[in-house]
Amino acid sequence: MKTPHQSARALGVLAVAALALSACGTTQGGGEAPEATEKTEIGAGEGQLSVLAWPGYVEDGSNDPDVDWVTPFEEETGCQVSFKPFGTSDEAVTLMRTGQYDVVSASGDASLRLIAGGDVEPVNTDLLTNYPDVYPFLKDKAWNTVDGQNYGMPHGWGANLLMYRTDKVDPAPTSWSAVFDDAADYSGKVTAYDSPIYIADAALYLMKHQPDLGITNPYALDETQLAAAVDLLKKQREHVGEYWSDVVKEVQSFTSGSTVVGTTWQVGANIAQAGGAAVETVLPEEGATGWSDTWMVGAESPNKNCAYLWLDYIASPEANAAVAEYFGESPANPKACDLTKDKNHCETFHSGDEAYAEQIWYWTTPVEQCVDGRTDVKCTDYSAWTKAWTEIKG
Repeated sequence: MKTPHQSARALGVLAVAALALSACGTTQGGGEAPEATEKTEIGAGEGQLSVLAWPGYVEDGSNDPDVDWVTPFEEETGCQVSFKPFGTSDEAVTLMRTGQYDVVSASGDASLRLIAGGDVEPVNTDLLTNYPDVYPFLKDKAWNTVDGQNYGMPHGWGANLLMYRTDKVDPAPTSWSAVFDDAADYSGKVTAYDSPIYIADAALYLMKHQPDLGITNPYALDETQLAAAVDLLKKQREHVGEYWSDVVKEVQSFTSGSTVVGTTWQVGANIAQAGGAAVETVLPEEGATGWSDTWMVGAESPNKNCAYLWLDYIASPEANAAVAEYFGESPANPKACDLTKDKNHCETFHSGDEAYAEQIWYWTTPVEQCVDGRTDVKCTDYSAWTKAWTEIKG
């Protein structure tokens, strides 16, 4: 059975080719990946940089005076940063297609769509002084590299974990069955991530518990496999109290006790525990979905020098340590581990632990060309998953 990291880069090429066919005329060449062009040098900064990112990735001290890695960048480069946060990868793709942003932090369920649409451009990693230090298992992956061409700087990564109230859930769960087959035990107090990509969580569970379905990659589902995942999620829906996309609101739900078990990010557990909530997280025995984010450069950006300066800066040990600790994830640069305020941070987030990372199926855009290598069937694409998610939620 393939592990999450054994998907060949060629699968990324197939994915981009498939997505390019539906990219609203932004690509040419009968489904070929967008033509690769890249910078050969970094000149002086243009004086400004428009950043599109997950909340918590671009802090300038306005939320917390002690949390500021933007100001040092501005002072060092002269590039004044404007920041637009997004709540989901779908929102990120929609906003990036306006051409208004210079750089974006893209998870794997967004990056291939952006590449196929010609919304981001290849990145010359030879110009990024911190790129050689990035963990090797984050480089040259299907979600950030197409046909040998890199499209960005790997950033943080982490797993979508199972969180539970230790005073409400007994015994402590070790399997995703707590939110699927056993969800009735906590009916009305189960939570799940509010996105079509959550279908992959159900597929991962089925991959382990219903092997007769033949699922070998949770992002490669034919119509029968998708139907099985949808059926499981519809059954789960009967017991879900609320879906979440805002981790802070999810934490509030766990803290109040209106939610007692469900998927989360480690940062959610950290916030909840800091507030006194009796919660713990576990990487279930089936493994988990997760994210590996990549900083990418907008194809229409007029500020390419500032964009490259940002990509290099954000992966520097100092900045990467600050972001990883504040957001709650593993840094991409191992040198950041010596600079976190919490000296146990990298241990908590399994930084550099490739065996742990191998248990994570990183968000990847589902496309018709099955990314598990099958050629005798068509897989369901993201639009089909989006339609199915609407059905699931009712």
